[in-house]
Order: sequence, then C-alpha cells, then structure tokens
Amino acid sequence: MQGNEMRLGVEAGDREFLVDLQKCGPATVQQLCDRQGVTPTAIRQRLTRLQDAHLVSRVALKGDRGRPSHSYALTTDGLRLIGDNYRDLALLLWEEITRIEEVDVRSRLIRRLRDQLVERYGREVHSASVKERLWELQGLLRTLGFDVEILDTDQGILPILRENTCPYHDLAAQDASICDLEQTVFAEVLGVPVNRTQCCRDGDRHCEFVPEVSVAT
Repeated sequence: MQGNEMRLGVEAGDREFLVDLQKCGPATVQQLCDRQGVTPTAIRQRLTRLQDAHLVSRVALKGDRGRPSHSYALTTDGLRLIGDNYRDLALLLWEEITRIEEVDVRSRLIRRLRDQLVERYGREVHSASVKERLWELQGLLRTLGFDVEILDTDQGILPILRENTCPYHDLAAQDASICDLEQTVFAEVLGVPVNRTQCCRDGDRHCEFVPEVSVAT
C-alpha cells in the first residue's frame, strides 16, 4: 500500500512544489530556494517530509570537500501523484455506462465495478468483528484520499462512518446511482446492511453510513 500511504504525508501546496521540482529536474536546496523564494530551512523541512512520504528521493552530489551536497527529484510515487487527475475521465466513463440502453448490459457493468471495489477494499478490511472492520475501512479510505472519520455513538452501538466531503461530487450531481453503488460496496465489505442516513447530494453537509447492527460484535 506504499503508493496510497504516501498520500497521508501530502499537505497544501505540496502538489505545486512537486510540479515545480519536476519542471526544473533534479535540484539542490539552494536552487529550489532561488526558484521559490523561501528559506533553506523551509525547503529542507518540506523535502524531508516528502522523502518520508516516498514522493522525493535524494542523491549525493560529487564535489569539493566540505558539507555534502544533494539533489532532489521525484520518485515514481511522486510522478504518479502529480499526474493523478482522473476526474474528467471518470466522469465521462460513468456517463457512458449510465447511457447504455440495454438494461442487462448496464447492470452487468455496474455489478462488475462493484465487485472490483469490494475485492480491492476486502484485501485490507478483514477483521473478525464488524466494529474492527469499520475502523479498517475508514483507514483504507483515508489512504485513498477520502476525507472520512468515525463518529462514536452510544456504548455498545456501532460507530457511524462519515464522509466530510463527497468523493464523487460531480458524478453524484448527475446520477444518484453512484451513491447507491458506494453504499452497496460498504455493506459488502463490512458484511452487514448499511444505511445512508445523510447524503451531500440531498443537501446534507456530510455523507453518513450506519451499519444495521445494534450491538458491536
């Protein structure tokens, strides 16, 4: 999951920084300072964090004696991140699927998509109890870039999974079936029915999913 885990280290402005680093090629701290007009300390702190997130690599440069010099460049994960913008393509593909007139064909494609998502999520969500699986699902979704959290309810009652922002905003605005698909995937992964009690598409501030289990097992 390294390629997904690295997203947790990304902060505001990191994408722009990575794009600039890619444009100028392998660069030293001083070169980046000159390009971006910030202090060496700020550049080093960002580079260290991005190295920890597997987005940037460091290579020692040969030179005169003294303090070692290094250049920095994007890793494969870094390149993937700055090019990871499939919004328009995803929107077009979903539109084409929902426009298929043959009901059986359309339903089969959506089922296959659902099954692929269930299989993908299921690799990381497999604890014995529903409550543990709910926490695993939250952790997985966060690594995938979802803004999600778990809301604790009364003692002995399963928590609520809340999406603070809709991950499929543009798709959902055109077709509510993407919301139904997500709800079905969560239910399959958790192994229990799931109710969607709030939905951004309906004007709510959040999307909330509540497992239909009264006692955490």
